[in-house]
Order: sequence, then C-alpha cells, then structure tokens
Amino acid sequence: MKWPKRASLPPERQLSKEAGLTITIHALFQFGASMAGLFLNLYLWRLTEDLVVNGVYNIIVYFLTPIGFAVGGWIGKRKDRMVTYRLGILSMGLFFLLVVLAQEQVVSFYLLFAVLNGFASGLYWMGFLVLMYDVSHDRNRIRFLALNMVFFNAAGLAGPALAGYIIGSNEGLRGYMITFMLAFVMFLIAAVVSLRIGTITTRHKVYYLNLMGLLMRKNRVWLQSLIGFFVFGLFQGIMLFLPNILLYRTVGREDLVGYLGVFFSGLVIASGYVISRKAKESGARRYILASSTGVVLGASFLVIDVSFWTVVLFMILFSISNPLAINTLNTYYYRLMGTLPLKGQLRNEVVVVREFYLNFGRMISIALLLLFSQDLESAWLPVVLVGTALLQYTIFWMIGTGQGDVQKAGPGKSG
Repeated sequence: MKWPKRASLPPERQLSKEAGLTITIHALFQFGASMAGLFLNLYLWRLTEDLVVNGVYNIIVYFLTPIGFAVGGWIGKRKDRMVTYRLGILSMGLFFLLVVLAQEQVVSFYLLFAVLNGFASGLYWMGFLVLMYDVSHDRNRIRFLALNMVFFNAAGLAGPALAGYIIGSNEGLRGYMITFMLAFVMFLIAAVVSLRIGTITTRHKVYYLNLMGLLMRKNRVWLQSLIGFFVFGLFQGIMLFLPNILLYRTVGREDLVGYLGVFFSGLVIASGYVISRKAKESGARRYILASSTGVVLGASFLVIDVSFWTVVLFMILFSISNPLAINTLNTYYYRLMGTLPLKGQLRNEVVVVREFYLNFGRMISIALLLLFSQDLESAWLPVVLVGTALLQYTIFWMIGTGQGDVQKAGPGKSG
C-alpha cells in the first residue's frame, strides 16, 4: 500500500510507505480494541456492579504494562522492534480469545486476566511507539502523529458503534462474547498486515535500561518531561475506565454507550485533523494550557451533579482537549529522544522509562479514586477528577522550561 501524498505538501512533510502501513495497522488494532476494550470494564461492572473490582483490575493492568514494556524493549534491542510489535498484537488477540472461553468466569480470574492484559499491552505499545519514531522524523512528526490520531479514532468510532449494536441486539451477555471474538479476528488481521513492514539491522544491541537513572540525573530536561508524563497519567488513569461506567449509569443501555462513544470519537477526529493542519512545535506551552483548561472545565460540571448532561458535557470537552495534550507531549518527547546520547539508539530504553512514569501516575490516580470513592454515589468522585485535572496545568512548566533546550540541541537522527 502506498500512502497518498498531497502535492501541496513539501517533501519533508510527506509520509513514507512504512508510515502509512504503521497508521493502518494501528487503526486495525484500535478497531478491535475499541470494540472489546470499551466494553470490557462495562462487562466487569455488569457482572459485579463493584467499582473496586474495576479499579483493582486497572491498577494491575497499569502495573504490568511497564513490565511488558521492559521485556518488549529487551526483545526489540536484541531482535527488532517488529518482533515486539507482533508479539503484542498476538498476545492481545489471545487475551480476548481467553475472555470468550472464560465467559462469566472472567470475574473469578480477573486478577490473572489483568496480568495478561497489562503485559500484552506493554509489548504492543512498546513496539508501536518505537516504530512511530522510526517511520517519522522531526519535520513530519506532528503531521504523522495527528493523522495517526485521526485514523486511530476513526477506528475507535466504528468499533464502539458496531459493538453497541451487537450487544444491544443480543440477550444477556451473548453480545459481549461476539464482540470479543470479532476483536480477536481483527488482531489476527493486524498481525498479518504487520508482516509488510521489514526489520532493520542495528549494531546497538546492548540494553542500557540499567543506566537510565544516571541519564535522568545528568539530563534535567528529560527528567522534567518524565515528570510531565507522570502528571498526565494521574488524570488519564481514571479516564481510561470511568467514563463508560458513568455513561451506563446515566443511560442504562450498552448500545447507547456505544453510540455516544461514536460521537465522542468524532470530536477527537475533528480535533486531530485541526492539529494536523495547524499545530506547530513552537506552540507547545499554549496547547498544554488550552487542553488543561478544557478538561478542568469539563470535570467541574460533575461537581455540580453527576447526570446525563453533565457527563456528556464533560466528555465533549475532554474529547476536544485531550488530543491536543497527547500530540503535544508525544511530539516533544520524540524530539527530545533525538538529542539524548547515541542519537535515537536509546529509543527502546527511553520509551520504557516514559511508560513507567505514565503508568505509575495512572495507578496512583485509580488508587486515590478507590480510597476516597468506592461507589458511583460518592461526592468525592468528581472532586478527585477535578483535582487530577487541575494538576495537568503543571505540565505547562514541565515542558515549557525545557522547550528551548530541545530546540537548541537540534534535530536528532530518526529511523
């Protein structure tokens, strides 16, 4: 497949064939993941109606994900990042196949399922994040990341709509099983398509993960960016599982949750498209300020009341604002990776460290939510949301003070 190139774009902003394939595979993966992942937490909720089960499940997932990243980084360094990537896709497919086989017994073994989900996710995202660095460079990375966001969320738009229809058209929990099986098939297709991306040969096969602490002590700018991802994770951890439960509580139907997910994904696509056309690296601090303001304003509605309209308003503002923060942080971090020692050859190690900080933030926020709010009726639930949203403003300083240093360092070698 040849990724289409717009004649109006300068050559340095056009995307390669490998970049197009990477976006395509990620969209296939997201189509399956959004069908099943969107409803997996809701499936656990339907079986238990216990927020603690959902919270503990996600804490374990985010604890195991960095371990999957570390193992995937070692495999990628010794073999190739495509080996890690394909193992991640197949592991996620195996996870949902086991969910289908276990059916309602998922609750009895939810801790083991959380371990498998977290480890498989770590492998997949380790391979994908390194691959994104390899198929893009400093002059087209904002456009690549924004287009990836558009196609990723287009798949995330279609997946929940189909899953919502399937679940709503079948009695009991049968629709969930059909959805999880379709997700398994999509992961197999993604794994086959990934065979079209070749491996690369590198002489840097030593895994320097044990030296990352020394690098953090010597590179203040990189350490600040890692703290920024930790703060970002504080809000993201809650947002990766709570919104669908809140929506189900207010509408009472899985198909409506899926259709609302389509609407929110449409907003993310629109936001990603605007970012791909308008965003510039020099505006990083403004983008973080704008995105933080959006999520804080949205979370504030829930302090007034947790109802259908306040949840929808919150999700609208989150869907518009969050892509701006994700794109800004990823673009900044990839550019920073090129200025570190060995000029991009440490990409496996620095991605692993970043995910450790991000997932540690996710675990902390979910633990705080369970500590102060063990059910959906608690008045502390919106307070925790607003508090973690307010902390997003600190990212403004985390990347703001280092932006000039990154630019002075100049572009590193990519791919």
